[in-house]
Amino acid sequence: MPYTWTDPDTDPGSASAARELHLWPHNSLPRRGLAIFVLTTFTLLMVPLLALLGSVLLWGILPFILMAVGGIWLALSRSYYHRSILEVLTLTEDNAHLIRHNPNGALQDWECNRYWVSPQMHTTGGPVPFYVTLRGGGREVEIGAFLSEDERRALYDELVTALRPRGAEPPR
Repeated sequence: MPYTWTDPDTDPGSASAARELHLWPHNSLPRRGLAIFVLTTFTLLMVPLLALLGSVLLWGILPFILMAVGGIWLALSRSYYHRSILEVLTLTEDNAHLIRHNPNGALQDWECNRYWVSPQMHTTGGPVPFYVTLRGGGREVEIGAFLSEDERRALYDELVTALRPRGAEPPR
């Protein structure tokens, strides 16, 4: 799953113990795979041009092949840029703090007393099915909207468990 929980390294009873949730979009093609894909595409597009070596037609077709390969590279690079999002939810004994690092470098920040934070799941009506939000401090903020439906359902269950007050029984 494209999110992980980090447990506190300090004594769990101390006030400085914090648990963090890191969320990021899934990229099915790593950067190295992107380079291999573009190089393979270029190579396969150049094979038919071997018959045109030494003719004027080669120079008429070559710019279009280069534009196609450049377009693929540009589109996939732009996709990587738009998916370079990181959300970090920090839970301390008394506080919940969510920071979203956007692709353009801007930060979005939300903080609330942990007692008042409640996770909400909107099965319909949100921008995506099973839309998960955190409500508290007079605001409602989204979390993990870029995850798949199954991942958002699992995230919601984990948030309910993580935000439950200590010693409280799980809901039935």
